[in-house]
Amino acid sequence: MRPIIQSRKLRGVRYDVRGPILTEAERLEAEGHKILKLNIGNLALFGFDAPEAIVADMVHHLPNSQGYGDSRGLYSARTAVAHHYQSRGLTETTVGDVFIGNGVSELITMVLQAFVDDGNEILVPAPDYPLWTGAVTLAGGTPVHYRCDEENGWDPDLADIESKITENTHAIVIINPNNPTGAVYTEETVRQLVDIARRHDLVIFSDEIYEKIIFDDAVHHHTAKFAGDDVLCLTFSGLSKAYRVCGYRAGWVMISGPRHLAGDFLEGLTLLANMRMCPNVPAQHAIQTALGGYQSINEFIEPGGRFYEQSKLAWRLLNEIDGVSCVEPRGALYCFPKLDTERFGIDDDEKFVLDLLRAKKLLVTHGSGFNWPAPDHFRLVTLPDTEVLTEAIERIADFLDSIRR
Repeated sequence: MRPIIQSRKLRGVRYDVRGPILTEAERLEAEGHKILKLNIGNLALFGFDAPEAIVADMVHHLPNSQGYGDSRGLYSARTAVAHHYQSRGLTETTVGDVFIGNGVSELITMVLQAFVDDGNEILVPAPDYPLWTGAVTLAGGTPVHYRCDEENGWDPDLADIESKITENTHAIVIINPNNPTGAVYTEETVRQLVDIARRHDLVIFSDEIYEKIIFDDAVHHHTAKFAGDDVLCLTFSGLSKAYRVCGYRAGWVMISGPRHLAGDFLEGLTLLANMRMCPNVPAQHAIQTALGGYQSINEFIEPGGRFYEQSKLAWRLLNEIDGVSCVEPRGALYCFPKLDTERFGIDDDEKFVLDLLRAKKLLVTHGSGFNWPAPDHFRLVTLPDTEVLTEAIERIADFLDSIRR
């Protein structure tokens, strides 16, 4: 019999957050080792429970959630999302502008399948959330990575973006607040990104899933607010992070701008929504409750709150390690520290995190897994409580000391 092989469409598609390093971690667990997994922002594993009102609302609606719903999402859920954006200055948002999905991940894939033709170039930040690069590639497009500047708080390098735009460039991805760096872009930065899209007739895909997780004086600015009515902007967000319901898979995309010019594309997106039948019905009942009720996230992002204190602690402890530097995260749930590769003799960051895993039973993700071009970064999830987080970073410090040249 001939061997059964994977589709050629998967060539170049990677998702190292759940890649070979996780496979090795699972092998070690099977041998009886206890692995501290700081590779994925899975809040439930670290004691972050969903708000009781959201759970109660889902339970209440379960008897009426047995059938298919509208393929675009329940009317009540889409209304709640539309009102969410209306209250933030996007007053022309309507129910018809919203699609609900099984998390933002599904919607990214659907949107790109509906939008990208073979050979289309899509600008994606480096570092990025790797699903964007993988989904562009899977759709037949070419991800072109623009640099985010570590020396400038991980802000996008506008000149680098301009230099990479060609006649084949069709869209730009903006991740704000940023995963993996924790950057939160200023109003001026967002305006400048939108101006580039406007001048070059690009569609904007704005990933804003961490919009509510920001620290200190950082302010999140919706890209769509500056895109106005002349730049098509698709805004992605959902409940998973701010409302601690990753497993419920409740996300959305909101379309703004010149919709009259995007009718054919939106018809394609609707076709793909129809083909999946409908998004998960029970979780949609949580959307109205979450967006319209008490915003418990504030307890976590203010001084004294777990998100805030753990982020600050991780940032401080990482910078105390000789040969490690880390830009202070202004939002999200991660640190993206830089390693002095010469000092530690590192020329392969995937091997570095694999060796760290085997030596210290600690799982992190290598920077090249986020399409960063140099082997000198890794991402650390800041979700464990301060005691566990302190122990984790001590393991990293001990390991780096052991391999120091």
